[in-house]
Amino acid sequence: MPRTTDSGPAVQTAPNRLQGQPAPAAPNRVWAGDITYLPRQGGGWLYPAVWLDRCSRKIVGWDVRDTMPEDLVSEALRRALAVRQPRAGHVVHSDQGSQYTAIRFKQLLTRYWARQSMSRRGERYDNALLGTTHAESFWSRFKAKLLDGGSFPGLAEARLKISHYTAYYNAERRHSVIGCQSPNHFETQFKTPSQLCPA
Repeated sequence: MPRTTDSGPAVQTAPNRLQGQPAPAAPNRVWAGDITYLPRQGGGWLYPAVWLDRCSRKIVGWDVRDTMPEDLVSEALRRALAVRQPRAGHVVHSDQGSQYTAIRFKQLLTRYWARQSMSRRGERYDNALLGTTHAESFWSRFKAKLLDGGSFPGLAEARLKISHYTAYYNAERRHSVIGCQSPNHFETQFKTPSQLCPA
């Protein structure tokens, strides 16, 4: 199986900004990222990346490629930033994978005034405590529902399936931690009437 976390010991990592902090009380304050792998028919893998809002559990951005270039996570994050437009100072949390320590990724965070946060190397407890596991859980459910021990014919099919599942997950998947609501429904309580009813 491929490794989705791979960064050298000399890379410049970010501090863990979530350690000892309470869970965010509103959306767009903390996003957690993760990369996984999907088996491809005929051999090989596909690599999706996701960003999840730590408060609402909503998938705010994703991308999938047939390799793991540096911009895999950047493109997913760029889409989320364009749609969500969080305030300056929001936290973007991940593991210490090379995609998250890349210069371009750090430049993207700087451009949007985001603060980077990283779990300690090899600390699964950090991931469970701080939200990365929520993204991992999303992929686990996705694989169980759509793969059923199989594989994807190719990138286009995987992209379509992820798109459909993400729409279902955000609009219909209920979470006990947010009052057995879907992420979309949960977030309505944080929106103004003008946001809910755009002109």
